[in-house]
Amino acid sequence: MKNIAIYPGTFDPITFGHIDVIKKSLKFVDKIIVGISNGNQKNFLFSMEERINIIKKALFNDLKLPRNKITVITFSSLTTELCKKYNSNIILRGLRAVSDFEYEFQLAGMNRKLNNKIETIFLMSDVENQIISSKFVKEIAQHKGNLKKFTTTSTIKSLKEKYD
Repeated sequence: MKNIAIYPGTFDPITFGHIDVIKKSLKFVDKIIVGISNGNQKNFLFSMEERINIIKKALFNDLKLPRNKITVITFSSLTTELCKKYNSNIILRGLRAVSDFEYEFQLAGMNRKLNNKIETIFLMSDVENQIISSKFVKEIAQHKGNLKKFTTTSTIKSLKEKYD
C-alpha cells in the first residue's frame, strides 16, 4: 500500500518553509498531495490558479522535485474529506515556532475526531526557515526587499509582478 500524504495550506505564496516540509516528507511517503485551499481568508494576493502555477514552477522548474511524487490540487472541502478522496491517512503540517503548536494541536485533534484513521505528522522547517511566513514574504515584496532567502526564483518573479 502506498503512503499518500495530504499537505493542505493556502500557500499565498509558497515559501522555503513549505518546501522544507515537502522535501522532508518525500523521505517517508510515496506521494504528496499539495492541497491549496481558499481557507477563511478573503484577501489573497494570488488567485487559486496563480497559486497552482507558482507552486508548480517552484517545485518542478526551480527545484526539480519529482513530478511523479507530488500532485498540486485545489480543494474547498474539509481536509479529512480530501484524505478520503485520495485514500490518504496522513496529513502533513509544518511547525515554525511554539506559537504554531496550540492551533495545530487543536486542528489535528479535530481532524482525528472527524476521522480516527488519520494521523497528523508535524515537521519542523530547517532552522534558517523557521521564521519565514507567507505574510512576511508578501510584506518584504511589497517594500521591494530581497526575497532570495525566503522563496524560489520563480515565486520572487511572481511577487515582483504583483507589486510593480
